Amino acid sequence: MKKLLIIMIMLTGIAIAQSESRTDPGPTGTEVVETTTTTTTTEGGAAAEETQPQACMGGGGIMSFLPMIAIIAIFYFLMIRPQQKQSKELRHMRDALTKDDRVITGGGIHGVITNLKGDVVTVRIADGVKIDVDRSSLQLEGVSENTSK
Repeated sequence: MKKLLIIMIMLTGIAIAQSESRTDPGPTGTEVVETTTTTTTTEGGAAAEETQPQACMGGGGIMSFLPMIAIIAIFYFLMIRPQQKQSKELRHMRDALTKDDRVITGGGIHGVITNLKGDVVTVRIADGVKIDVDRSSLQLEGVSENTSK
């Protein structure tokens, strides 16, 4: 996860550096700025001329969005998609629970399934001690077949 974060920070820095290098910083003190002259008439009928610098043309278009699209794609393939896959595996595991499977609850209690009733699972945690837990509280890494019967 740390490597992923470092990669994301590096890609973001590269994208920002590229977008800054593409932008025109505007005129400096030694450059000539093109101006446009507009003539307007005032209420008294006198003509007044105004000179305004021309607006700089913004560039980039879709190219300015490419780094952001790349970052979103990387997030999807490195973070969102694996999380969805793990969630799907967990759902399949919980649906495939059977009697005598060894499980670990979300609270860390180890036990063996003795009964399944809908969303409630009865888990034997010691001789003569059974608890009812919700099926959603069972963890993925804690399920295994009981080999000693």
